Amino acid sequence: MAIIPIASELSKKAYADKTKYDAREIAHAATDEIEKEFFQAIANYKDKIDQTEFCVVMVIASDPLINNLRRRKFYCWPYLPSPRPNQTVLLYNKELDQITKRLWVLPNPATMAELATSSLVVCKDYQSMRDWCVAFFKGTFWDFIRYQHDIKMLSQEEYFKLHRDELLKLGVDVANPGASESFDFSKIQINDIEHANQPVSL
Repeated sequence: MAIIPIASELSKKAYADKTKYDAREIAHAATDEIEKEFFQAIANYKDKIDQTEFCVVMVIASDPLINNLRRRKFYCWPYLPSPRPNQTVLLYNKELDQITKRLWVLPNPATMAELATSSLVVCKDYQSMRDWCVAFFKGTFWDFIRYQHDIKMLSQEEYFKLHRDELLKLGVDVANPGASESFDFSKIQINDIEHANQPVSL
């Protein structure tokens, strides 16, 4: 039986690795891996969501104890999720059995703020991201996304409002759909984590 290394072991190994890597090779490898995860999420949710189109979401989160660790979470929702930093949202069509649109990609908070407020001209590859960031800070995000992609999908808040009675019967907390249960970090001591405060440079 194979032994799966824990996150702190991988962090320690990455910190000790002094190899110089090609950034393009890393990006291509990461893209291939992320694509597989998107389709795994689709396979997990496809039969649970009773509508033709739904959102496939990836969120990147930092670990509060291990600085050089990033966690990626993949899931699917029948509505447009609330926008947040480090988030990618795609649109999947069951009938076509394919991802049909990249709805938005939001970077980290500092980059979002810089893109939204800078008067500098950005390259073509970043123009869409800048538009999404501007709409986010202006409070016109849903209107812009629907206009840009010619869709009418409801937002998370609109979906919960429309299906309120149905969701209450299922025991869903409609009053605060975005809330999540926080982890009790008092269960972990800093001594349990090796290299907690030492970032990795590639």
